[in-house]
Amino acid sequence: MIDLSGASLSPSLRVREFYLGRQPILDRSGALFGYELLFRNGPVGPAQIDTSELSATAAVIAHASQLGVEKVIGDGLGFVNVDEHALNSDIFGFLPREKIVLEIVETLEPTPAVLARMADLASHGFQFALDDVRGDSAQLQAMLPMTQFVKMSMRGWPVDTRPAALATLAARLRGDGKRLVAEKVETREEFAACLDLGFDYFQGYYFARPAIMSGKKLSPSQLAVMELMTLVVSDADNIEIERAVKRDASLAINLLRLVNTPAVGARQRIDSLSQAVTILGRRQLQRWLQIMLYAEPGKRGGHQTPLLMLATTRGRLLELLAHKLRPAHRHVADIAFTVGIMSLMDTLFSIPMAELLTQIAVGDEVAEALLYRTGFFGELLKLAECIERIEDMEDAIMPVLLDLEMSTEELVELEMSAFEWSDNVVRYAI
Repeated sequence: MIDLSGASLSPSLRVREFYLGRQPILDRSGALFGYELLFRNGPVGPAQIDTSELSATAAVIAHASQLGVEKVIGDGLGFVNVDEHALNSDIFGFLPREKIVLEIVETLEPTPAVLARMADLASHGFQFALDDVRGDSAQLQAMLPMTQFVKMSMRGWPVDTRPAALATLAARLRGDGKRLVAEKVETREEFAACLDLGFDYFQGYYFARPAIMSGKKLSPSQLAVMELMTLVVSDADNIEIERAVKRDASLAINLLRLVNTPAVGARQRIDSLSQAVTILGRRQLQRWLQIMLYAEPGKRGGHQTPLLMLATTRGRLLELLAHKLRPAHRHVADIAFTVGIMSLMDTLFSIPMAELLTQIAVGDEVAEALLYRTGFFGELLKLAECIERIEDMEDAIMPVLLDLEMSTEELVELEMSAFEWSDNVVRYAI
């Protein structure tokens, strides 16, 4: 019987030596549904797991949970890979069962002991997902009754049979009432095909890759934000900035919402735009406007788009990294935030980055980071991108950490802070 009142860990577990990655899972409308969380305990290559201890995943769950799982996943669900070691551990006492989906790895055999353990955890309110399902198998048949989510990869199928095989299996699983997750969706064409097949959720890097379309124009709301940013950067008078805000009702409402959040720390309620501009200050106003570009017009105030979450997290992580590495230079952290936010604007506007930089004035260091991933800010950006690309982050992350003279422990602490900040920004300020 599982003890959910607490959990104990072997004192030899080195729970600090890991990386934390999260990849968004989206619903059919493109809104954020949750994250897959991935952990590795080795700097390069596959995770090295000592079978006499808990698995790397279990050890990291403990540490992440002590820091607060909510900081990592916000309002969404967290999908966490579990192998046999994790499944049979007491680690689940750390986890908020209503927020976590235990993702069964495809190599886990459906032995009587494993099935009994799943049934026990299910009785305590945990949900399960089956990973990388590609057809009928003993695992699928045995575990499907206790499973709520089935994940099907867009990779690894024979190319000539994939469409028909996917359609047949998806229809069968949907008929059984299972929620389907398409993973490793890398193109918008694959996303559209999975929509047609009735998949409920989607995971992959397709949404962060720019699909360059000719003639795309900024929405009226985005134009208003860009014009306001120009006024702020050019040091215009507050009265000019206030007039520009008033021309866009959505901006005005969201600015007042922002200035009245606990993060800003106003001592009394602010209902005047002129007061809001003064209290927020130019630096914070510019930062807020950069974030607002990613908030879909007409859907602000709760619609967590994947680009919005990715951009805010990336910008904050780069800012925290820069402050950690160069604490005496506050302006360096501000520049790092801008690099992080701007690094996804080619995707946002469907415009090549080189062309985008002809329209937005930036310094040489920022341009080199955005175009070539070079220099101090380029190294920070490479590190953030390595973390986001779950499949290949281990091989690329250690060289960057070595160049920055940063430990994995320091990196994870900053990641946690960036996740929490991003969630708060989207929840309270957009």
